[in-house]
Amino acid sequence: FFASLSAILFYNKERLVNKNLSLTLGLSLFITSLLGSLISKWVSDNYLLFIFGILAFVASVLMFIPRSYMKDDLTEDKVDFHKPTTILTGIFIGFLLGMVGQGGAFIIIPILLYVLKIPLRVALGSTLAIGLFSATAGLVGKIATGQVPFHMAGALLLGAIPSARIGGIVSKKTKTKFLRWILALIISATAIKVWYDIF
Repeated sequence: FFASLSAILFYNKERLVNKNLSLTLGLSLFITSLLGSLISKWVSDNYLLFIFGILAFVASVLMFIPRSYMKDDLTEDKVDFHKPTTILTGIFIGFLLGMVGQGGAFIIIPILLYVLKIPLRVALGSTLAIGLFSATAGLVGKIATGQVPFHMAGALLLGAIPSARIGGIVSKKTKTKFLRWILALIISATAIKVWYDIF
């Protein structure tokens, strides 16, 4: 949550956060993510890990699909999207993200790029804002059901806030073609790690 907030300030200044998109998808995610996080208390850890694995696998496959880089440097004011598709996607994905306790950047980015056809830089900036909604809902649900190890969360928070800010600055200076491959490799590594833990 706080790491996303730190990076959003940078991306918003660079006009790379589409507020309409963030609110539309973010609110859709929030409602079902909260529901998913509350239900997750009664779901086995292995099943939750399996759901996480499926999401990570789908995300990694999407990231390797060839796409045009022609519009990836557009700012948020040049972006348009299909609202009904956005809302339905948010409702479905939000529930799954809430169950596994994730803000969901690893799956939101591929959806923005390949389903909603959002330019890469705007997708990165908007994902942070969208992730705030799902992360907040997931956090509330997990705290309410006693599933948050606060000492570990605090340690991660100290490193995540400055790192998120630095990441935003570096990504602005990196060509979108390379950014996509970096994201693809990170998401794929996550998927491999999850499936390794499952088996």
